[in-house]
Amino acid sequence: MTQRFTLTVDGKSHTINADPDMPLLYALRDDLGLNNPHFGCGLAQCGACTVQIDGQAARSCITAVSTVGDAKITTLAGLGTPEKPHPLQTAYIEEQVPQCGYCINGWIMTAAAFLRDKKKPTEAEIKDALSGLKCRCGTHISILKAVKRAAEMMG
Repeated sequence: MTQRFTLTVDGKSHTINADPDMPLLYALRDDLGLNNPHFGCGLAQCGACTVQIDGQAARSCITAVSTVGDAKITTLAGLGTPEKPHPLQTAYIEEQVPQCGYCINGWIMTAAAFLRDKKKPTEAEIKDALSGLKCRCGTHISILKAVKRAAEMMG
């Protein structure tokens, strides 16, 4: 049985009709037509589906749409703009991180939530915060450099 839900995504309000148990990921991609987050594993193990819910990184593939309530959802598209990118977006470009780009959503959204709460993190703290995210292209070293660069920019 479907219900009506109002989601605030990237600062805009959207109303959808959905099964309460439907993953937030499906609402974002199928109902709202967003290109990110991505479907990766569907089990919260890879991170490609990561969004921020009230500033906290969350795996949208296992988050039921009914649990979001009035929370503000931020996707990669809402993190920054082409005119004023988030420091992580700038650092990713400067460090030339992207290869296939499929996993970037999860890495940036997780790192953005981490860096908001942790100023001047050590490399070990960055690695710990990003553990559990997967990149099949092997750009982990470049990702770490980009997160360090962004931390310095935000510092």
